[in-house]
Amino acid sequence: MPERSGPDFRRRVGPPSRRARVALLTLGVLAVLFLLFVMFSGFWTDWLWFRSVHYSSVFTTQLWTKVGLFAVFGLLMAVIVGFNIWLAHRLRPPLSAMSVEQQSLDRYRAGLAPFKRWALIGISLVIGLVAGAAASGQWRTWLMWTNATSFGEKDAQFGMDVSFYAFDLPFYEFVLGFAFSAVIVSLLTSVLVHYLYGGLRLQGPGRRASAGAQGHLAVLLGVFVLLKAVAYWLDRYALAVKTGSYKGVSGWTGLRYVDANAFLPAKTILFFVAIICAVLFFLTPVRRTWAPALIGLGLMVLSAVLIGGVYPAIVQQFQVKPNEQAKETPYIQKNIDATRQAYGIADAQTSQYTPQGSTTADALKPDAQTIADIRLLDPNIVSPTFQSIEQQRSYYAFPNTLDVDRYGAGTGKQDTVIGLRELDLNGVQRNWINDHFKYTHGYGAVVAKGNQVNDKGQPVFTESGLPATGALGDYEQRIYYGEKTTTYSIVGGSNQEIDYTTETGENKQYQYTGNSGVSLDNPITRAAYAVRFAEPQILYAGAITDGAKVIYNRTPKERVEKVAPWLSIDADAYPVVQNGRVVWMLDGYTTSDGYPFSSKTTLGTATKDSLTNQRGELLTAANQVNYIRNSVKATVDAYTGEVRLYQWDENDPVLKTWMKAFPDTVRPKADIPADLLPHLRYPQDMFKVQRDLLGQYHVTDANSFFNGSDIWQVPVDPASDTKQLQPPYYLTVRMPDPAVTSASFSLTTTFVPNGRDNLAAFMAVNADPGPDYGKIRILKVPGDSKTLGPNLVQSQFNSRQEVAQQITLLKSGGDSDLEYGNLLTLPVGGGLLNVEPVYVRGRGAKYPTLQKVLAVYGNDNVAFENTLEEALKKVFAGAAPATTPTAPTTPANPGTPTNPGTPTPAPGGTISPELQKALSDAEKAYNDSQTAFKNGDWVAYGNAQKALGDALKAADAARNGSPVPAPTVTANATGSPSPKP
Repeated sequence: MPERSGPDFRRRVGPPSRRARVALLTLGVLAVLFLLFVMFSGFWTDWLWFRSVHYSSVFTTQLWTKVGLFAVFGLLMAVIVGFNIWLAHRLRPPLSAMSVEQQSLDRYRAGLAPFKRWALIGISLVIGLVAGAAASGQWRTWLMWTNATSFGEKDAQFGMDVSFYAFDLPFYEFVLGFAFSAVIVSLLTSVLVHYLYGGLRLQGPGRRASAGAQGHLAVLLGVFVLLKAVAYWLDRYALAVKTGSYKGVSGWTGLRYVDANAFLPAKTILFFVAIICAVLFFLTPVRRTWAPALIGLGLMVLSAVLIGGVYPAIVQQFQVKPNEQAKETPYIQKNIDATRQAYGIADAQTSQYTPQGSTTADALKPDAQTIADIRLLDPNIVSPTFQSIEQQRSYYAFPNTLDVDRYGAGTGKQDTVIGLRELDLNGVQRNWINDHFKYTHGYGAVVAKGNQVNDKGQPVFTESGLPATGALGDYEQRIYYGEKTTTYSIVGGSNQEIDYTTETGENKQYQYTGNSGVSLDNPITRAAYAVRFAEPQILYAGAITDGAKVIYNRTPKERVEKVAPWLSIDADAYPVVQNGRVVWMLDGYTTSDGYPFSSKTTLGTATKDSLTNQRGELLTAANQVNYIRNSVKATVDAYTGEVRLYQWDENDPVLKTWMKAFPDTVRPKADIPADLLPHLRYPQDMFKVQRDLLGQYHVTDANSFFNGSDIWQVPVDPASDTKQLQPPYYLTVRMPDPAVTSASFSLTTTFVPNGRDNLAAFMAVNADPGPDYGKIRILKVPGDSKTLGPNLVQSQFNSRQEVAQQITLLKSGGDSDLEYGNLLTLPVGGGLLNVEPVYVRGRGAKYPTLQKVLAVYGNDNVAFENTLEEALKKVFAGAAPATTPTAPTTPANPGTPTNPGTPTPAPGGTISPELQKALSDAEKAYNDSQTAFKNGDWVAYGNAQKALGDALKAADAARNGSPVPAPTVTANATGSPSPKP
């Protein structure tokens, strides 16, 4: 028995059998094939997706650029390193006299001898692969360099075109960095080979380096020092985009006095010193001594310390500090001018504005439209209201923050709050079929008037229901692509999706007919997507029939970022219903960090405010830039997912560069659909970046900037508990500028002095497409005016006893919660009007309702009323019309006024029915405006004034068939529109 156990044990631990070896080999091959297929599936599915959205050129351009850079720079690195390893081995000395040190290395040489060639190839390839992978990540740098477009602007120090710093210098620095890496790796590997084969010795008598090793390493060191000379030369230009901190600006960019008068000369001197030192290294193989080269290297290092370090410190201490303002102001001015130009704020118009504590009827009349369009619905608060009233089904949801847009025409055009009823899979029983086959899309848009609520404090919907009906007319209501749609769906074929559930509980069925998605008819494609989504059922599921397609990458921001990887995309996409479709509008930014003298800002920091967490996204959080343009308007069709890019800024050289790199991807501005154009708006993130810079760069005088006594900051949002900055607000507002005759859709913000809460300035940018689009106007408030900033307005509100009593009643002894809406600041009537809607959410209630409106005019006029009209009457007390304005007239002849409702035709002429109707409408609108004006109903007054303007324009158009002179709208002395011949 014991005799048999021995052989059995040896059989178990011995070499594996042939069958076992074959099985292990098979498993290894299968594992390798699986890994290769995983890599292939990522590449293949990306290619199919780009082809499905008709942007395959973007994929191929990126791919071939990366492959080209990988191959060229990887091969170049491999050849350089391999050549130096081969040369070091070639220059090895004979080992006739073996030292103890060399004897200890002999076993390594003997072990390496049979594999020398393979070791050389392997080491070179590995280093080449690493270098190639790093180089392929520079595809943007390469494309910008090869497609560079001139800015047509020169920097203030060297007179170079800005494109040199934005496109050329980054590529030169990349190539220089690659060359440094190649020389350093070659130097290290050569030293190792020379040591291994006796060219370098650490022990024993005699020379430490053979002649061959000495010459080889000296040349490599000479090349390194020569590259250092090139680096010194490029460093001169890099000073124009050098970033530091100065005068409270953390991203201060450009030369200062010490840079221009110490560092710049130092870099030039060091350039020549490095060239001389490199020549000494190149002469070392000839002179057979290291001494001159090492002395030269020591002198270069000493020069770098003294000229590049000590001397600038002496200049700063003894020349700049005693008279810093006089020395620095020329360079501060360069920074101010460049920063304002680079961020598009150079044309910002600043005017002094002293807000009055009270107003008059005549002063209010020009601002009637501003008052009429005050937005009461806060899109950041009413999402639960939309959800509760208009969700309709548990598998639908609205975004946390709704959007503000404009709908209607003429008198019907107004600010509206809009949200799409998107798919929410949390409302269904979760399984693979439901998640990806049955519940695939949302349904319909819900729209409410921005300036009205009903008697219950709820929104006044102009589009609602399921399917949605109302003012938007007929349109494709299915939402396959949206902000909340983050999973893939399989549509088409014979798949019957759930369209929506009727009131009777019947599920309406639907088959997707859009041209979106990637076909799953190919088994290899199905396998690739099974790997991509880690879902093996895609391979064999019977629910996937012929003609089925997979749709993914479904959020608008994600789609645009993928087809335009060179753009930074605004965090706030908003839906637009136009021409029978629902499309998402997005704003794309081209940026650069190479604009000379322009201070840098971190996009994520500059665009963060109290709504960031609610919106859930930041604009390129970590990117530091010093140039930005809103150069592209993008659309994503909510049904088909089609992405379109339109050129918006036709003068942006960065966009022109990318358009050359990716031809035929961006459509010209003229291709923007006419019915989409009225819905375009100035983007929030761009505005936030600009207001962040204007906090300091509203100061255009270098001496004032140096003193730093007029720094602004965006106030903390008083209506939020996040302690974050107040977001900007879209409002219809007329700025108190003689050149501005009517209110326009604008993006607004306020500023307070640094460290204080009184108001410093009010800023608005015209957000309506047109001649004034993007025009920034700033109303600067005198520092001694004690005008209330947003937080002081909120404090003024909370400190009023009568208000506190009403708040207690609204809270019903703790059974209800108050939610403060957006605190809006508006320049009207020569002063500043602050309006804040106040919402109440009862205990157990699903959504808040608007119950009160806060209005503050000046510092003392405070109202807390049930409606906006009541609040305005109280704060505008005493602003009754002093005189009745003259009725608008349509004279038959100059100087002969007649009532617009009873026009007098010219001799021998007749009045067309269209003209008669237009004039009758004008008379009615005028009478309505006067009635509303006397009653203090500013909403009705503003609407009537808009109706009057539209009627007069209609009369002008109807005049083509009438001899009656055309009336045109002007403003009379009181600000009322009046026609004139």
